[in-house]
Amino acid sequence: MHYIIAYDITDNKKRNKLSTLLDKYGIRVNYSVYECQFNKTKLKNLISKIKELNLYDKKTDSIRFYHIHKNSINNSFELSTKPQPFEALDMFI
Repeated sequence: MHYIIAYDITDNKKRNKLSTLLDKYGIRVNYSVYECQFNKTKLKNLISKIKELNLYDKKTDSIRFYHIHKNSINNSFELSTKPQPFEALDMFI
């Protein structure tokens, strides 16, 4: 499953912790926007970690998950030299 995660966190410390966490799950494509690929278990784990670490304030902050259908990905593009949305990247461990 493909997701766009966008957030607006007022507290600098919490925002930095959230971005560090999201770096493990996807690719940052803008300051507060990530492209991620999940299975149901990974998605549930991420949401649990965000809640467990108390990385947002329900009254002032926002973390939005946009599910992107695989057919919509082919219609997505970016006007830059960066990889296309959800483009497979070579990873070396």
